[in-house]
Amino acid sequence: MDTKKLTKIAVAALEDIKGKDITVLDVAHLTSLCEKMIIASGDSNRQVRALADHVRDKIKEAGGDIIGMEGEDGAEWILVDAGDIVVHVMHPVTRLHYNLEELWGATTRMRATEPHPAR
Repeated sequence: MDTKKLTKIAVAALEDIKGKDITVLDVAHLTSLCEKMIIASGDSNRQVRALADHVRDKIKEAGGDIIGMEGEDGAEWILVDAGDIVVHVMHPVTRLHYNLEELWGATTRMRATEPHPAR
């Protein structure tokens, strides 16, 4: 399935049940694991689980493949691997702690500006 379509389906699924702070990162130039990374927050373990399940279900309904899901037991951070996209659904505190946007964004900014100084 086309990455753009897959991304739209995942974002719409998150919006359907009130996912918060949905962020889509283009990481194709940083990793060969996926092209897009989607990060969203849920207010409780129950909502985090519901958001991840809804994303999985909507992608499957559209004919997409789910490679796997991780973190369902604790439900503070659930990863949905759909091949070309990876969706992270997190508790706000967990999201703040791991700060994936900064991690991936800082790498992008560093590469977009000047090279590392010689050591």
